Amino acid sequence: MNQRVDPRTLGWLNRALNHEMSAVQQYLAQSVLARLWGDEALSARLRKECMEELDHAEWLMERLILDGVAPNAGTLPPARLGREARALLDADRELEVDAVALYKMALAHVRRVRDPAGEQLFAQLLTEEAEHVRELDRLDDTARRHEE
Repeated sequence: MNQRVDPRTLGWLNRALNHEMSAVQQYLAQSVLARLWGDEALSARLRKECMEELDHAEWLMERLILDGVAPNAGTLPPARLGREARALLDADRELEVDAVALYKMALAHVRRVRDPAGEQLFAQLLTEEAEHVRELDRLDDTARRHEE
C-alpha cells in the first residue's frame, strides 16, 4: 500500500466498490428476471445499467490498485427483485439514491484531505449516479402516465 494514501479515503473507495458491485448484481439479476417475464426491452435496459455500474466498479478498482491495495468489495447484499417492473424500478431508485448519498460524503472527504484524483473520481461517480436517479424518475413518470 502506498504510505501516502489516506486510510479513510481507502475506506470510501472500498465502500463505493461494494456499492457498485451490489448494483451490478442487482441490475443483472433484474435483467434476467425481466427476460424470463418476456419483457426484452426492460431486460435490455437493465443490462445496460449493469454495464454502466460495472464501469464504475472498474474505475474504483483501478484507483485502489494504483494505491497498492487489492480491491475487495466485501460481502454483497442480496439483489432486490420484485413481481413487476414497477417494483424493480423502485428498488433501483433506492439503490441509486443511496449511491448519491455515498458519493456526496466521499467527495466531501477527499476535498477535505485535498486528494484531487479522489475528487475527480467521486465527482464523476456522483454526476453519473445523480443522472441515474433522474432517469428512473422520468421512467416512473412515464409509467404513471400510461397507468392513468
